[in-house]
Amino acid sequence: MHSNPTRITRLQKRLKRKKIDALLVTEPYNRRYLSGYTASDNGIAETAGVLLIPASGAPYLLTDSRFVLQAEEEAQGYTISLYPKGLSTLLKKLLPELGISSLGFESQYMLHATALKMQDNLAQIGVDFIACTELIERMRLVKTEEEIRLLKKSVLRNEQVFQLVYNTIEPGMTEREIALAIELTMHELGAERPSFETIVAFGTNAAKPHAVPTDRVLKTGDIVLVDMGLVLEGYCSDMTRTFVAGKPDATYVDRVRVVRRAQKEATDTIRAGVTCKEVDRTARRIIEEAGYGEYFGHALGHGVGLAVHENPRLSSRSRKQLKAGMIVTVEPGIYLPEWGGIRLENMVVVHEDGAETLNEDTTGLDL
Repeated sequence: MHSNPTRITRLQKRLKRKKIDALLVTEPYNRRYLSGYTASDNGIAETAGVLLIPASGAPYLLTDSRFVLQAEEEAQGYTISLYPKGLSTLLKKLLPELGISSLGFESQYMLHATALKMQDNLAQIGVDFIACTELIERMRLVKTEEEIRLLKKSVLRNEQVFQLVYNTIEPGMTEREIALAIELTMHELGAERPSFETIVAFGTNAAKPHAVPTDRVLKTGDIVLVDMGLVLEGYCSDMTRTFVAGKPDATYVDRVRVVRRAQKEATDTIRAGVTCKEVDRTARRIIEEAGYGEYFGHALGHGVGLAVHENPRLSSRSRKQLKAGMIVTVEPGIYLPEWGGIRLENMVVVHEDGAETLNEDTTGLDL
């Protein structure tokens, strides 16, 4: 991914409309989206650099000497400026030079303590520090054809990893062993990293939607739930497969069919103009009618892109309308503490007239 002048121009138009002279971009995915700069932060209190996007003129990437070579290689079209004495010191020099008297910041990401300190420093040079929310996230909602291509590639690579490991799974293996094999295979097949910590859960552990792999040993007849995703060329995948080690019993077959029907009908509901709430309601109604309503507690799905969890949210609380080019997960589930859980998750692209499922893997769906 390279610096994208079109995205910068769109953002600059937004800044002009809001009468803000420049925006300080600190959120790592937003930074990568605008600049192509791939360095990672070690947590929210540390940064590999920030973008300064003036409402008019060329953008800046502000960083320190550790990242200068990478910044110069990746952030084409950006002026790279170093801050050996810290970001605030550089901004106090740079902003007056650029004639910037109001600076927006990403209030949904910057730490409160950092923002207060920055506000005090900028007040000394007469610059207003203005809280902004989700200016760039809104741009990221609808994917371009190129982004959809990269997301599809990530999904198919993720499925390839899953199949390689799935073919080795047998009783006697532990949850942790399988999770490690998945993440190792991701790296072997060229992924940057997992897009989240891989979930592998057997039996009753599968009743925890965000189970952490343990040393629990797989037994014949156990439910196996695998939720996994990887990052390929910056873009995330996220899928869940549930199956049984050995022959599934009638109870499992009945329940997996309910979840599969909920997923299929929700996917069939998706098209531009439909609200997130309607899609969630479709899946939830099927699970409720089967008598499992209280055992499906989480939202139906979420957007995926540079981040594995982003907007829109397919939630009972979201009245937002879907637009063509959005990509969301559809992941209904049933979780019974004494029995286990089933979740099936695919990624789909929203089109004007329907939805296109990016996944091709059908493991566990031949029941």
